[in-house]
Amino acid sequence: MKRTAFFISDGTGITVEALGRSLLAQFEHTEFSYIIKPFVDSTEKAAKLVAFINEVYETDGIRPVVIDTIVNDDIRLILESANAFTLDIFSTFLAPLEEELGSASSYSVGKSHSIREDDQVYKDRIDSVHFAIENDDGGRTRHYDKADIILLGPSRCGKTPTCLYMALQFGIRAANYPLTDDDFEYGELPKSVRHYKHKLFGLTIDPVRLANIRHERKPDSRYASLKQCKMEVEEAEMLYQRFGIPYINSTHFSVEEISTRMMDETGLERRAAPK
Repeated sequence: MKRTAFFISDGTGITVEALGRSLLAQFEHTEFSYIIKPFVDSTEKAAKLVAFINEVYETDGIRPVVIDTIVNDDIRLILESANAFTLDIFSTFLAPLEEELGSASSYSVGKSHSIREDDQVYKDRIDSVHFAIENDDGGRTRHYDKADIILLGPSRCGKTPTCLYMALQFGIRAANYPLTDDDFEYGELPKSVRHYKHKLFGLTIDPVRLANIRHERKPDSRYASLKQCKMEVEEAEMLYQRFGIPYINSTHFSVEEISTRMMDETGLERRAAPK
């Protein structure tokens, strides 16, 4: 039976969703339907939400799971009246920390995602996102000297979302270069990246998966054919091996996993804490 899980926050909901999904992912035999409710910052909103939670309970026939990072005591008290299993992330972890550190927490709404004028972390994220966009898909290569890492791989194997994720989450300046037939012809590294071998990291992918992805973009084309995809993947992997370029198979990994594995293997230091 599918069970409904609510992620509730008085801010953006980014923190509670990340923590909530991580917690519930440990229960592989239970299927969850997720409902995210950000900006629950008044007692009126909380009361409406409780009514909705109770409706879900009546429909599902089983108590929803409610995970929240609500700061306000009055709002949290209302949420606790819902016919649900509730888990308050902040109270669960902050109380023991307050005891250990000997001081009270600020309990400020949106504290982990606040922006200050001198917040270098935020600036690093934005600058890195701009860098990733400007240096996407080999369109521009003259700024590769400023890149922290340059991703190689066949088209549609996950280079762009990985670059953007590393930029937004860790402040990493990531560029990417697509490998094409022209790059495989001579078995050499493309001229644009040849001088940055120490920054290169490859992505590969299962050819069948790649063909399916490309088919959605250009159906029944040579670009999307299984034969073409097999050739590109094989050539890319041979190129990585020939020049000692580390690489990851992206077929079964999310961008989060690809990014963290990549950073771990290369020793890249994050400029920003994860959002």
